[in-house]
Amino acid sequence: MASHAFSLALTLALTALVLPLLASANSDADALDALHHSLIDPDNVLQSWDPTLVNPCSWFHITCNQDNRVTRVELFENNIQGTIPSELGNLKNLRSLDLFRNSISGSIPPTLGNLKSLLFLRLNDNQLTGRVPSEIASLPNLKVLTHVGYADENNVSSGSEQCSKSCIVL
Repeated sequence: MASHAFSLALTLALTALVLPLLASANSDADALDALHHSLIDPDNVLQSWDPTLVNPCSWFHITCNQDNRVTRVELFENNIQGTIPSELGNLKNLRSLDLFRNSISGSIPPTLGNLKSLLFLRLNDNQLTGRVPSEIASLPNLKVLTHVGYADENNVSSGSEQCSKSCIVL
């Protein structure tokens, strides 16, 4: 009886430790799955993005930290089309988002302003419209924002006047 109680206690303790990790990995996968569904991918560069996996760390163009949380999404120059979903703002550990030189259209979601760990954001050479949301321009850790300066070519206003003091605007 004592060994059964110990096994049960050990199982419960391990479950309590593992479930939060799986939940956070699944929330990252959910955000990336929203991105995947918002894109047209004629060259199948996203074919490894399988939402049935526990976490997206094995997907091409995705980098994760030691806790299996997404830290980088690098989809530059991949001939993808579509929009940026607001769910990307749920990637709490994201440090780099690179969608450079694709055919991404629509507006930049203000929810990207939730990415408090974001250091690098490159969205230029797409067909984005509207303003860079002030929520993004004021991110505390953002060091490089490459989207501004393309207002004439992409019909996007920069919002660079709001970029944090340490942000380099390209």
